[in-house]
Amino acid sequence: MPHVLVIDDDIDILRMLKLALTTSGFEATLAVSGLDGLRRAYETHPDAIILDVMMPMHDGFETCRRLREMTDVPIIFLTAKGTVDDIVRGLALGADDYVIKPFNKKELISRLVACLRRAANKEESPDILVFTQGAFVLDRSRRHAVVNGEIVHLTPTEFEVLDYLVRHAGRVLSRDAILTRVWGPEYLGETELVKQFIYRLRQKIEADPRNPRFIHTVPSTGYFFEAEETV
Repeated sequence: MPHVLVIDDDIDILRMLKLALTTSGFEATLAVSGLDGLRRAYETHPDAIILDVMMPMHDGFETCRRLREMTDVPIIFLTAKGTVDDIVRGLALGADDYVIKPFNKKELISRLVACLRRAANKEESPDILVFTQGAFVLDRSRRHAVVNGEIVHLTPTEFEVLDYLVRHAGRVLSRDAILTRVWGPEYLGETELVKQFIYRLRQKIEADPRNPRFIHTVPSTGYFFEAEETV
């Protein structure tokens, strides 16, 4: 039974989400503030976290930043702050998805299941993929990258996007193809998700994100991973 931590200062939403989660086969732990959520995350080690943004003292953005220091489990923002800037900020802090309030409970559960599926999609083969004479290494057993000898830690979704690109190195992948492979067919059309995760990956693995060496854009088409000098 997957364990989900819900952090929200609205008691009615907490009660409603606990009922929705438990009737869908999840175990739910509730937290009424960002600080309470951090404490419960440390104590209970949840499989996923649903996180409100607008909370007093420690808001969702700050809470997400601190959660990412202790766990790489999927984090879904549940927020009334639905502007592109807010969404970009949340994803940049390490969230895996976002749902805008008011929300549909079935949609939220569907997105939660998709996040957990991605996090669990760990192939057993311990293969290590090496590119550009060792400048880039994808360690699929440890689920991280090594760039110029430095380990780059990735969230589950970041790893899935990068792994898909690397596995098809040299081939242009459309945004919809990436959405279908990583998030699932129910996400078709949400290309902003792909763009933001490509942005985050470039910030982590590229020496100059504006002039990328590894992840390249084909305008109006998609992205490809540079496959030169594959070892």
